[in-house]
Amino acid sequence: MTTSGYGRADSGSDRVLHLAGDPDAVARARRLVSSALGAGHPLHDDCVLLTSEIATNAVVHSDSGDGGTFKLSVSFSADWVRIAVQDAGSLDPPFGWRPSSPLDTGGRGLLLLEALAHRWGFIREAGTNNVWFEMHIDLNPSAVIPPGNLRVAR
Repeated sequence: MTTSGYGRADSGSDRVLHLAGDPDAVARARRLVSSALGAGHPLHDDCVLLTSEIATNAVVHSDSGDGGTFKLSVSFSADWVRIAVQDAGSLDPPFGWRPSSPLDTGGRGLLLLEALAHRWGFIREAGTNNVWFEMHIDLNPSAVIPPGNLRVAR
């Protein structure tokens, strides 16, 4: 196993944590992802945010939050991250569009997944929901514009 420039293992490292389906578990899920990736990993902040969203959904919208548990899986290398939350299932699919107002304090998790993740999805199997997302670092050097060389398209 090698270590990346971010101070963490980078050869397909896997971490799995089983958590009680209570609101405090969401903070523990964020800490696991933060610790696994390291604060210097370029995908750190987005991965922690999206983990918070899918862990919260497991607690609030599935049977995990009714005295059950959920499983958080983190797999990563130097240039990609895959995070999954498997909950205890629910009667309805794990996602559905619902209208929200600017004053709502929730209901934007799916929009955040759509905006930030490169790929995401869910699998309903054997009474459980497994919600996952993947993020990748853009390794195309031509896509990086040095500071001071910003161009505005007209």
